[in-house]
Amino acid sequence: MLTLFTKKKLTKDKVANVFVNSIIDVVDEGWADVCELINFDPSFVESPGITREDSDRFLMVVFCANLKFLPKYFGREDESELKFKIIEKLSIAFAMDEEKLYKYVKDYDGFMTRVNHPSKNVLYSMSKTVYHKYKLNNYQEDYFKGMNAPNPLLLKRLDEVMENFIWDWDAFLDKYKVA
Repeated sequence: MLTLFTKKKLTKDKVANVFVNSIIDVVDEGWADVCELINFDPSFVESPGITREDSDRFLMVVFCANLKFLPKYFGREDESELKFKIIEKLSIAFAMDEEKLYKYVKDYDGFMTRVNHPSKNVLYSMSKTVYHKYKLNNYQEDYFKGMNAPNPLLLKRLDEVMENFIWDWDAFLDKYKVA
């Protein structure tokens, strides 16, 4: 009976593995819908023509955004160790050197912060980063194209979709204890 009230303990290594695999799976499953949303968005005068094979930038946006939530749930030391483990697992999944990947993640994170300044809302940064990384300005009507700014209606639709790609730490930590 006592086991009903205790959380299962997972090492940071195991948590990182579950996190990386889950994020990759959710992007693999959801990218086609994101493509469709972007390609057929009524705010574009011409379809951007994003393909299902073009998910690499989106995957990095999702990973970097989710890493931004770690400090909310973990102390500095645990957060740092977990982030290291996540990048380690991600480098294995991408068959990429860890140091290169760490720099790549850091660059993406910096880009996300810059395009979203002064806001600190992670969802907004995801939408704005997708807008810039996929060069969606080229497909907007002249008014927004001239301002080099996303149509607010497009951003609102992207924000709603991006919510589906945020790791639910609350639910995870209700079930598991990170050891």
